[in-house]
Amino acid sequence: MDSASNVLLASSPSAAAVVGMGSGGVRRNPTLICTPIMADSVDKMAILMAEAKSVGADLVEIRLDSLKDFNHNSDIKTLILHSPLPTLFTYRPMWEGGQYNGDEKPRLDALRLAMELGADYIDVELKVAHEFNELLRGNKPGKCKLIVSSHNYENTPSVEELGNLVARIQAAGADIVKIATTALDISDVARIFQITVHSQVPIIGLVMGERGLISRILCAKFGGYLTFGTLESGVVSAPGQPTIKDLLDLYNFRQIGPDTKVFGIIGKPVGHSKSPVLFNEAFKSVGINGVYVHLLVDDIARFLQTYSSTDFAGFSCTIPHKEDALKCCDEVHPVAKSIGAVNCIIRRQNDGKLFGYNTDYVGAISAIEEGLRASQNVSNTVGSPLAGKLFVVIGAGGAGKALAYGAKEKGARVVIANRTYERAKVLADIIGGDAITLADLENFHPEDGMILANTTSIGMQPKVDETPVSKNALRSYSLVFDAVYTPKITRLLREAEESGAKIVTGLEMFIGQAYEQFERFTELPAPKELFQKIMSKY
Repeated sequence: MDSASNVLLASSPSAAAVVGMGSGGVRRNPTLICTPIMADSVDKMAILMAEAKSVGADLVEIRLDSLKDFNHNSDIKTLILHSPLPTLFTYRPMWEGGQYNGDEKPRLDALRLAMELGADYIDVELKVAHEFNELLRGNKPGKCKLIVSSHNYENTPSVEELGNLVARIQAAGADIVKIATTALDISDVARIFQITVHSQVPIIGLVMGERGLISRILCAKFGGYLTFGTLESGVVSAPGQPTIKDLLDLYNFRQIGPDTKVFGIIGKPVGHSKSPVLFNEAFKSVGINGVYVHLLVDDIARFLQTYSSTDFAGFSCTIPHKEDALKCCDEVHPVAKSIGAVNCIIRRQNDGKLFGYNTDYVGAISAIEEGLRASQNVSNTVGSPLAGKLFVVIGAGGAGKALAYGAKEKGARVVIANRTYERAKVLADIIGGDAITLADLENFHPEDGMILANTTSIGMQPKVDETPVSKNALRSYSLVFDAVYTPKITRLLREAEESGAKIVTGLEMFIGQAYEQFERFTELPAPKELFQKIMSKY
């Protein structure tokens, strides 16, 4: 990790307060959204270009290498004539990750022709930029901007190497520099942000792969010239591209500016998380100048060290980072310390110190209590309906610790069931409960009316057919809770309901823990009705 990236990223012109930049239609950045157009015929491309315009793209990238039968002159004329948006022509060869597998001369001739016929941008690879310039012989139409690009499918070089690369691309006659690298770790993206923010020339700096996703969203904050947004999910021209719909509607891309605060969900896996849906919608509705992103993190300590600017203002933590998150904080709330896990980190704005909290137990325990009260037709009376109940927690990780702690606080008798007995025993000893293995759970039936809480990821998409315990064993429980909320009704919950138990979904815990996180992030009361409304779509 080169030290240069640790300075990240004091780009804000002012330490503007998070609150107060309304969510109106004001555009806070000039970064363009470009939609890649890939199709095997010109007719299909015309349809896709019209669609790109209708969903809000600023320009289209016409990938000539995706065409089957390509007639240079007539096809390029037709495409330029029929494009409702400015055009960027790319004719990517196989040696740079594209589909064209022929001689260089006709490829470069086609790009030159596009330039002459009125293209707005042309993308030429650094390796052949010299030959392309010779082909032009100085006759470059003033209207057309030349993007000189470099794609690295292996890794992301050091800041110094990237700086040298930018200089080489500039020297090759680029109007706009384009660098695409590959993220092996999310901290790699910091180097591209640093190059982007300090660039004296228009620059497109993107990092491919899921670990590089933030480069495609936060380029709007750090001054990138454009980003790519696809028409449909999975149909991408490079790994990790978001859809244009997600850029505009999920991340509120147009409202991201230099002083926008960055929040996010740290996890592995993390793509399934609905937190960005919830928080971005809430930020927008109450006028918070913030964006909330998915952060696929392998090493949380390295992540927090790399993105150390106060612009990276707060994080939610999910599996498997909740316990390591605690060790990374400068100060930890007593409850989180007792639980031994943190699911919410706040970076204090005046000194950058990290504060750790645990909002999991509140969200889950209150959802379970409400479920019990509803099933017993009891109103919110004094004392918890959990008092005296036998409460079985599956899993001894961060969420397991939070639930065990919360249940114990409410007066329940707690049993920890885990795949490995040793981990269950450690947690049981800390909170004063019993430990069994997951296998033991099949025949565990000391009494009826028990409560079961799954805190593992068993049954989460895509492995929706899995369940931590057989249907047969569920008959002893009066209530079953599952922390997994993708899908909302897991196999465990479906079988529990069929066995006569009251069920509480992970969605209810998710919304409950998000209330407190929102309040910690913004110092404003959580818009609870809005949260319920947003999540009701799922």
